[in-house]
Parts: sequence; C-alpha cells; structure tokens
Amino acid sequence: MATAVFSHVGLTCSDPILIEKFYTKYFGFSRARVYAPGPDQVVVIKSGNLSYEIFKTTETSPIPKPEKDGYGFPGYRHVCFQVDNLDEKIQELGDDAKIMLGPLDMGQFIPGMRVCWLADPEGNIFELNQGYCDEEAPPPLE
Repeated sequence: MATAVFSHVGLTCSDPILIEKFYTKYFGFSRARVYAPGPDQVVVIKSGNLSYEIFKTTETSPIPKPEKDGYGFPGYRHVCFQVDNLDEKIQELGDDAKIMLGPLDMGQFIPGMRVCWLADPEGNIFELNQGYCDEEAPPPLE
C-alpha cells in the first residue's frame, strides 16, 4: 500500500490576506509557499503539521456561514488547535474572538478538558481545546 500523510487543508476566502494575518498573528503560522504572486495568488501557510492552502474566492456561498461548532451535514466541520490555557488564548484573541459556542467543560469525556468554538474573520469555525488526550486503548474498528 502506498504511504499517505496529511498535507494541508484548502481554504477559500474573500480576503486571503486577512485570513493569513489572523492565523499568523494568533497561531504562529508562516508562509511556506506562494503560487503565482499577484491578485490571484495562492498562499500556503504552516504551523507545525498543519498547513492551510489559501485561495481567493471566485463565487458567493449558496448557504449561510456555519454556526456553533460547524456544519452538521457531510463535509468540513472545523479545525482544532490544542492550547495549554483556553482562557488566556481567548483573551489574547481580544476583539477578534468571535465565540460561536462555549467555552464548555468537557470533563465528563476527558477530565480537565475544556473547549470553545470560534469563527475566523471569514466565518470559518475553529476549535480551541485545552486538555484533550488520546485514549490509551480505544475500541478497535470493526
């Protein structure tokens, strides 16, 4: 079997520069590549193992922007960032913190876990998660 590893998430934006600045400022992204510099450029930004490939929109959305923790129908729901202190990260975002749902205590699932879903300047949902950890022995896929 051929090996496959995560590469990137493609994000279409009406203001790609605004989105690039937002994720650079608050999540440590930096440019990894620019395709065809100019008004229709495509930029790849990267932070750790997560990369966004940012495109300029060519159409208007036929559906409303997502609410709460993202769309409930099949497709992209949200991207999550692990944080060591949820309250500090929300405070750091200041006026840019467009909270859609939460903060919520998720301690019934994982002791100490707290989450909050927010919208970036384009309305894309992202999650901030404090305290998530993988399960030691998750049930096997049948």
